[in-house]
Amino acid sequence: MFFVNQMSTILQLGFIYAVVGLGVFITYKILDFPDLSVDGTFPLGGVVFSVLLTAGCPWPVAMLVSFFAGAAAGLVTGLLHVKLRINGLLAGIITMTALVSVNYLIAGGPQVSFAQEDTLLNNGLLDGMSRALSNYMEVLFILLIVVLCKVLLDLFLKTKAGFLLRATGDNPQLVTQMGKNTDNYKMLGLALANGIVALAGSLYCQYSASYNSNMGTGTVVIALACVIIGCVIAKHIRPMANTTGVVVGALIYYAILSAAMLLLGSDYTRLIVAVLFVIVLLFDTGLIGRTMKKLFRRKKRKEGGDART
Repeated sequence: MFFVNQMSTILQLGFIYAVVGLGVFITYKILDFPDLSVDGTFPLGGVVFSVLLTAGCPWPVAMLVSFFAGAAAGLVTGLLHVKLRINGLLAGIITMTALVSVNYLIAGGPQVSFAQEDTLLNNGLLDGMSRALSNYMEVLFILLIVVLCKVLLDLFLKTKAGFLLRATGDNPQLVTQMGKNTDNYKMLGLALANGIVALAGSLYCQYSASYNSNMGTGTVVIALACVIIGCVIAKHIRPMANTTGVVVGALIYYAILSAAMLLLGSDYTRLIVAVLFVIVLLFDTGLIGRTMKKLFRRKKRKEGGDART
């Protein structure tokens, strides 16, 4: 029973941070923008959802408003960067710092609880079910949100606006030659990314049945690890899209994190997160990553040689 409950927890948190990863994927992989405002927009989505829910707002509407609140915060980061010409890293830090106070003002304190309110993960459909079964039903509900976000993001990236967003990160000169302003697409990408992150924040609050002002600490590190793991996997599994890889990467990351916490204890959570992130970076661009690339090149050359003979 312990294993069953632990697995449902890994899946729930893995899928929640998969949504965060989809948002960070836009800034980190598409725009190549170091957006640290994620640590502020994640709890922003949570506090907006919590306050609206306790005020009597239906949970679907509260989640939608959370998305737009995060998008507005991401737009602020974009405006600081493209209009005031502030360095992207500093623009994200400024927004993140400001949101600490904004979130506190919205919540009216460090915590908001709504254990008795109806939410996506606490509704009449789960009444009468065993604890184990209700946990996996919650996993299914979160998975539906993940699939919705992934499908909509994939569809958007195939549109003209999505193409120009990708070109803004890869080849800004092409966007300029097409008569478009890259600054507008940077702001669009930051707004969309932080909106998705805030949506994940509302999911996390529903998972814990409360909002806590400390819930955003380290979000960007966890999300980056999920993105990097996912993109490395997608790179070597050709049919897999990067967005799918991010979801898989989030599950792998949380499985490893949970195993490490069981062995070492929850008191070392931040240290474990930091060590795992360093290992992930080594696999991406560090010594291990370069070694793996060489091995794959040799394997491809050998396969090519065998095919010619």
